[in-house]
Amino acid sequence: MTSPAVSRLYVVRAGALTTVQDAGRPGWAHLGVGRAGALDAPAARLANRLVGNPPDAAVLETTLTGCAVRPDRPVVAVVGGAGCRVTVDGRPVAWGAPVRVPSGAVLEAGPAVNGVRGYLAFAGGLVPEPVLGSRSADLLSGLGPAPLSEGDALPLGDPAGCGPPPPGDPVPWPGTPAELVLPVHPGPRHDWFTEAALRTLLTAAYRVSPHSNRIGLRTEGPALERSRTGELPSEGMVLGAVQVPPDGRPVVFLNDHPTTGGYPVVGVVPERALAAAAQAVPGTRLRFVRA
Repeated sequence: MTSPAVSRLYVVRAGALTTVQDAGRPGWAHLGVGRAGALDAPAARLANRLVGNPPDAAVLETTLTGCAVRPDRPVVAVVGGAGCRVTVDGRPVAWGAPVRVPSGAVLEAGPAVNGVRGYLAFAGGLVPEPVLGSRSADLLSGLGPAPLSEGDALPLGDPAGCGPPPPGDPVPWPGTPAELVLPVHPGPRHDWFTEAALRTLLTAAYRVSPHSNRIGLRTEGPALERSRTGELPSEGMVLGAVQVPPDGRPVVFLNDHPTTGGYPVVGVVPERALAAAAQAVPGTRLRFVRA
């Protein structure tokens, strides 16, 4: 018997940065392998739920400019996360709700009108070869599928096992923060900073830097003054660590962060607060508050 043909999703427009993401690969930091996974995990899970997938099925994560793809079989899809115009062969369709995409039709998620990262989920999920139990792209280590380019083809999973989509009532998607408020616990090296610096961290107005990426959310604002000189030996880094490089401006580590680092960590943002950071556009006001 011959194996059934694998259905594929072809990339028509890759956008600024589009990657395959799922729930990530936690548990490998001791081997130097980071977590990766969807930066806005609640949005990825909701998109999967709307097409009947398990919450950890692989999706596409877009960045600011969206993407366009063409399946070679009919598929139910959802575009969620960052708000955008959604079309099928140029005709407007619903954002944030299941739509049917015919075989050979082009599904396009346009540039974000709010937020940063969009999520495209397809019934059956995307099924590139997993690496260490995950299909996520890790931009720092290079593990997982490479960021998408025009002409790439991704295998689509079998939708036969998908559950029914939820009823057709509108689903509330989280909004984009006008101001990003990040709770922060004291970090393991908070004593490397002056009392004035610690007060500044919790009272100053920062902004999200345009140099932010999947590795870390960089900030613009007052520098934090150290109470001691010198550098640390490299030590373990966790998701949400607020590391302070030599310029004194905090960096919040996101999913593709390095597993070790030598700059002091002044605080740690809980994971539950990081989804909003994934959608904060450059220039967004940012405040750190005591967790």
